[in-house]
Amino acid sequence: MFLGVDIGGTNLRVGVVQHNALIHEQRALADFSGLCARHSPEEAWRQIIATTAATLRECLTQFPQAKAVGIGFPGFIDPVHGTVAQSPNLPGLRNVDLAGDLSAAIGLPVVVENDALAAAYGEYVLCDPKPHSLLYAGLGTGVGGGMIYAGRAFTGEHGVAMEIGHLIVVPDGRLCGCGNRGCMEQYASASGVALSYQAATGQRVEVDVIAQAARAGGQAAIDAFAVAGTALAQALAHVVKTVDVGLIVIGGGVSQSWDLMASAFFARMDRDMIPVLKDMLNVQCSTSGDRAGIIGAAALAEMILTVSA
Repeated sequence: MFLGVDIGGTNLRVGVVQHNALIHEQRALADFSGLCARHSPEEAWRQIIATTAATLRECLTQFPQAKAVGIGFPGFIDPVHGTVAQSPNLPGLRNVDLAGDLSAAIGLPVVVENDALAAAYGEYVLCDPKPHSLLYAGLGTGVGGGMIYAGRAFTGEHGVAMEIGHLIVVPDGRLCGCGNRGCMEQYASASGVALSYQAATGQRVEVDVIAQAARAGGQAAIDAFAVAGTALAQALAHVVKTVDVGLIVIGGGVSQSWDLMASAFFARMDRDMIPVLKDMLNVQCSTSGDRAGIIGAAALAEMILTVSA
């Protein structure tokens, strides 16, 4: 039995995972982004650790047999030391020791991984049969990515592998938070869909409202999701040429509107893929709901601790 944790900018989710099944979950409102904006990095970090530790202790009172904690964290994770080098969604935090500080607070081993890579591993362990390779694209406020190859999570040498959301699909396009212009996540994420819709209508609304408008026949909303599908396909077609995976899983909140993106996605994918790979790739929408990140984080903790033992 392991605990899996999904840390976001405004929410904290803790799940109890046994044999890759989520058997208990609890959520806490945790405005970590706001903490980082209002306080010094040192004070924000102290409160983040305190809030996360308190939530984990509450869970451990019900499930004291849990052996370790795996955390999916939105940021760049040092693959050697497990520290958080930087988190775009939690400004000011640099080189913080999430695993060490939290382990000291709760008395259990803690393993930290990028949240999209944790979700990728969760999708992998939930597959039956297991694929040899899997690429995950998480469409949320931004776009995260993770790759599993031969059953192992691929971090890259510096912990920033598969930052697919920052592949440039529109040269000199929209300004991205990373500092570049035209990144895929500026078109295929929830905020990207909202920007496309705003450019056409002058209205700034949430992505679920745009999805409703698209299903009701609103052309601007339909076009916004078509732009998202096209941008996503452009980026993934080039990734597949590089890493040659067999399965792509589309997840994240925006994947609930996959039906509005799929036609444009597959049209562009067919155009941009090299012919030899066109019939070799399986693309599917996630069926795990929002379980993959928690299950993947817990499974990574189990795998890493088993290997280290």
